[in-house]
Amino acid sequence: MENTRELILDMLMEILEKGVYSHLLIRDVQDKYNYLDVRDRAFIKRTTEGTLERLIEIDFYLDQYSRVPVSRMKPLIRNLLRMSVYQILYMDSVPDSAVCNEAVKLAGKRGFRGLSGFVNGVLRNLSRNKERLFKPDKEKEKCRYLSIRYSMPAWLVERWLITLGEELTYLILEGFLTQQPLTVRRREELSREQTARWLAELKKKGVKVQEHPYLSYAYRLWNTEGVRSLPGYEEGIFTVQDVSSMLVAEAAGISRYLKESETFTGQEKGKEAAGVRKLLVLDVCASPGGKAMHMAEKIAMAEKTATAEKKLPCHGKVIARDISEYKVSLMRDNIERMGYREIETQIFDAAQPDGEMTGRADILLADLPCSGLGVIGKKRDIKYRITPERMEELAALQRKILSVIWRYVKPGGILIYSTCTINPQENEEMARWITQQFPFILEDLTPFLPQELKEEGKGGMLQLFPGRHETDGFFIARLRRLR
Repeated sequence: MENTRELILDMLMEILEKGVYSHLLIRDVQDKYNYLDVRDRAFIKRTTEGTLERLIEIDFYLDQYSRVPVSRMKPLIRNLLRMSVYQILYMDSVPDSAVCNEAVKLAGKRGFRGLSGFVNGVLRNLSRNKERLFKPDKEKEKCRYLSIRYSMPAWLVERWLITLGEELTYLILEGFLTQQPLTVRRREELSREQTARWLAELKKKGVKVQEHPYLSYAYRLWNTEGVRSLPGYEEGIFTVQDVSSMLVAEAAGISRYLKESETFTGQEKGKEAAGVRKLLVLDVCASPGGKAMHMAEKIAMAEKTATAEKKLPCHGKVIARDISEYKVSLMRDNIERMGYREIETQIFDAAQPDGEMTGRADILLADLPCSGLGVIGKKRDIKYRITPERMEELAALQRKILSVIWRYVKPGGILIYSTCTINPQENEEMARWITQQFPFILEDLTPFLPQELKEEGKGGMLQLFPGRHETDGFFIARLRRLR
């Protein structure tokens, strides 16, 4: 029988002491130990994620009740105390006495028997006082209060208060701490009967299902420990993807682009004479492939519609690129599982010019490396990794890549620029920079967005905020090349 608390401790050591990415490690552990009882897997996931989510707050309290500052503790003891404090403060189903006893046992088992008394004393003292823990004054020290209350680095809180305002900052911070369900995209081509059977199978497995209010093919799922064991996963019925990411393919407007296009990709006279519309989509930073696969599905649907309506035939292709074999292999695995045929994967550094691609792309997806602040609610360690200096570096990298890839868009073609962050420097300012530096104009997003978001997409840009919208934090800009 696996010791669940020992697994959690090992995971926290990997994430907080060695820098392993939390979402990847948690996924791998869930897959490796999928034979465990569902309650044990849920306990492992919640305790690990919760400890990371509340880390600044937990360390603040530990420093109040420990004679040794958190920063000077032995790494294993530090993380053992952190996970135990999270259980004491946020998991009513676990008695405080049991948390303390298990922590003492685990300290001894891992070679720190001499510190068992220290562990026991800190946890029992904190447990006795948990209803009257000290917090900074909300009015006199607003930034520090918010930093500790929401476990967000103070410099980020201060930046958001200045750039976004107090009301929106509160919404964002609350949004990050609100437990989010798993969001998936089902294949749009599924019939009503096929969809109904899949949903029924999910519910039989104890999964709670809710259609997303923005898109009819998006669903929120609860009680989903171990995605790969869910009905329909291996069959390629669905893929894990946030609605904000799905909106990228909607914003590209493939069917509309084909209707208004008067030229043919490739420019070969023979193809023009044959009356075949060709569409090329290039995704330059595509891994793990969710947006590229969604674009491929939109192309396939456009092809079927053209055939059914006996209109001018159209054929499309997606080229999905990323910088390393590892990233491209992730895409290949997902593409193979989903069964898409319209995608070609390539290893290619987006910052390096590709002369052969100049003027060829009808639609270019530029979902570029970013600070990732919009997905802190799912990748909780991001907020401890990012720095102001790193954000400046990422904005410079975005400008470098954009200076290369804009040439790939054919005149009249579409550039979709997107990020999973809520930093204006990487978002609105970057979209405006594109229009100032290159022959592009922002184009109204209204025709491509769900009713709930239309008003916010009128200027060609859409900024989504956790807490305000039913999505991750995300940014999308639609731009058209003029010449």
